[in-house]
Amino acid sequence: MRRLFKFLKPYRIGIIVVFILVGLRAFLDLLLPLILGMLVSQGIGLTAEAINPDIPRIWELAFVMLGVTVFSIVITIFSGLLESRISAGFALDLRRAVYRKIEQFSMREMDHFTTSSLITRSTNDIQQLQNYVNVLLRMIILQPVLAVGAIAFSIAQQPTLSMLLIASVLSLLIMLVIVFSLTLPKFQLIQKLIDRLNLVTRENMSGLRVVRAFNTQAFQAARIDKASKETMTLNIFVNRVFSIMWPIMALIMGFTSLAIVYFGSRYFIGIDGFDPGSMIALMQYAMRAIMAFMFLTMIFVMIPRAAISARRIAEVLAMDVEITNPEHPLTYDETPKGEVVFDDVCFQYPDASVPVLDKISFTAPAGKTTAFIGSTGSGKSTLINLIPRFYERTCGTIKIDGIDIKDLLLEDLFKLLGYVPQRGVLFSGTVKENILFGNEDFDEEVMEASAKIAQADTFIRDFEHGYERLIAQGGVNVSGGQKQRLSIARAIAKQPVIYIFDDSFSALDYSTDQKLRKLLAEKVQATKLIVAQRIATIRHADQIIVLDQGRIVGMGRHEDLLKTCAVYQEIAQSQLSKEELEA
Repeated sequence: MRRLFKFLKPYRIGIIVVFILVGLRAFLDLLLPLILGMLVSQGIGLTAEAINPDIPRIWELAFVMLGVTVFSIVITIFSGLLESRISAGFALDLRRAVYRKIEQFSMREMDHFTTSSLITRSTNDIQQLQNYVNVLLRMIILQPVLAVGAIAFSIAQQPTLSMLLIASVLSLLIMLVIVFSLTLPKFQLIQKLIDRLNLVTRENMSGLRVVRAFNTQAFQAARIDKASKETMTLNIFVNRVFSIMWPIMALIMGFTSLAIVYFGSRYFIGIDGFDPGSMIALMQYAMRAIMAFMFLTMIFVMIPRAAISARRIAEVLAMDVEITNPEHPLTYDETPKGEVVFDDVCFQYPDASVPVLDKISFTAPAGKTTAFIGSTGSGKSTLINLIPRFYERTCGTIKIDGIDIKDLLLEDLFKLLGYVPQRGVLFSGTVKENILFGNEDFDEEVMEASAKIAQADTFIRDFEHGYERLIAQGGVNVSGGQKQRLSIARAIAKQPVIYIFDDSFSALDYSTDQKLRKLLAEKVQATKLIVAQRIATIRHADQIIVLDQGRIVGMGRHEDLLKTCAVYQEIAQSQLSKEELEA
């Protein structure tokens, strides 16, 4: 948790001001019982100076008490405003830092945490810390000062009688130790269950169509119900413990007050100037001391959960990022052409026993189309994902125009690439904003030209608002084929030197696929790397690379591979007619 408190440094002046105000408020609150005791003593006429009530003195003390109360209220309001600003600003800075860290993660780090857990850490855990900081600023000075001050003032009123208060405080501390020993292990489990609940809910929401198609609504509802019940059971246990704790604390406070009145009135009135006013002041101090400890328990109750949340956030911030910028980056002396060279590249997932890719070597010439094909699990998408460094290669080198991609700044590398993933990803906003997502100039002519190449212009203009049509979250208000074409248009609008299509034509019909590929070849003069399952998509590529179990087993044009590569022949025979094979 200490590591995260560095995010409070920008607010240190405000924190100092809050502590001063809270300390002043504590001092004023400790004066009130003393003034009240004097007021009572004057009212019943038992002071040493007067036999009868001193009315002017009573009014004077009453106005002083009112002034102290109003001043304390003003301080409370102003300090509360500062506390809220500081805690909200702290949460904002922390959330921004977590998000920036997550943006640097490679797929390895994302797989380590999982998306659902990162969502919980970025929302629920940071909210826990924000609440903790707010309460901490409000009570970390106020309540200890009130507790210690109240005990000190009560001892000043009557040392012997004050032992009742000290005994009550000790019993409170014993109870707190018991409560924390019961609840501390539960808080960590609760946060893990929230992760699990988020995961199950996210899976159900994103896969709602599949759930309905397979008629498994009851099964999925049971999974959510199970995760919810486990979370509910733990929360009920924790809340029951704390529900029992508060009445016990109130009971201790009541018995303490009753004991002070009983023993004070029976044995101590009239001894060493101890009068009814002093007894009332002592009761007030006893109540303030016990109340201070009751509020301190709120801090102690929040500590375990806040500590767990802080640990989970610190794990994200402290995570070593596998893929970083080089210390001495290289730049291109001239405009890059887009030649991609793999030299003995291999890749193995963490904890995997065998490599996914092994000794991959090829050259993708600049301005040409290089395609990759192979059976499921042959490593096609993994190979493509090594170029933008979504994963880091295990060995070998990958160069673009003679420079190893590890020697380029990540932002410079990304500027070279136009990436279209297997599943089209759209963002909330308009069609226009999605297509020009990577275009820094926001050029509408480029947008329309890109949409036409991607075969998206026609259906976009059929929308009610055309390019201003709003895309819902996740692109759920467009079809799979439309989503894929919009993703392709977005990559084209970026105008990179290298295009990466990771099985990006799978949702397109043959006619649309053919038109799109034809316009790509005619209008887009850049290096194109295409992963495909269908031979029809890549048969006209300048170079086709055939993968099998992570190795290259064939390389050449379509006609050549039909003669020389057995794996390619098998794929072709399963997809093409006899006439197409002989053509």
